[in-house]
Amino acid sequence: MRSRGPVGGVELLRAWFGGRGFATHRHDTYAIGVTDIGVQTFDYRGSVERSLCGQVTVLHPDEKHDGRAGTDKGFGYHIVYVAPERIGAAVRAITGRPTPLPFVREPVALNPALAEAVAEAFSSGLEPLARDAVILRLAEGLLAADSSLQTVGGPRRIDFVSVARARAFLDSRRSVVRSAELESVTGLTRYELARQFRAAYGTSPYRYSLLRRLDFARDGLRRGEQLINVALAADFADQALDGRADTGTKQ
Repeated sequence: MRSRGPVGGVELLRAWFGGRGFATHRHDTYAIGVTDIGVQTFDYRGSVERSLCGQVTVLHPDEKHDGRAGTDKGFGYHIVYVAPERIGAAVRAITGRPTPLPFVREPVALNPALAEAVAEAFSSGLEPLARDAVILRLAEGLLAADSSLQTVGGPRRIDFVSVARARAFLDSRRSVVRSAELESVTGLTRYELARQFRAAYGTSPYRYSLLRRLDFARDGLRRGEQLINVALAADFADQALDGRADTGTKQ
């Protein structure tokens, strides 16, 4: 098992189990995971569920479940735990109105949107703006999977002045930017900003910030600066959780 967090309402876990993985328990978070290998079998809401390689599992807060291998080869998965209040805030940014938390009635399914969001969480790590982008994408995927909420909300206007102000702020920074900083600069919530920024510029504030920091680092290397000094100046001192490394996070 390798894990990171929880940080800012998000925790990442990658695990492999043979036989019985874990006894019946519950989380106070959403648990959204992708099965990597084998067959993951679990009891959930009165049914026996099975998740195959590539399928997405969605477990809701405070719902009892267990986990075990469906074959003698064991099973592996990577999963994101997200505080429901974070999903709720992102859902409100998407719909523009008070909206119940999404409930996915089919706990195991092929869901490319959620699978991509989980993969993004593990590739980008737990920097603040990265968390905002991941939570927003997870909320979008959960909303799309809840048929009772699919018609809630509609196209939202873009506050181009505010998102341009955010981009200018990101252009001026060479280190990790906090969500609260962009909220202060723009007057938008972090999830409103993440959604509007992506609509306006085709990428998330996190990806935009990351690319500007990479530009800064590349320029430093071209000037002959030492790699360690360039990395520290651009605030690259962390790694995402993957299958090769288990590192801490500097939040």
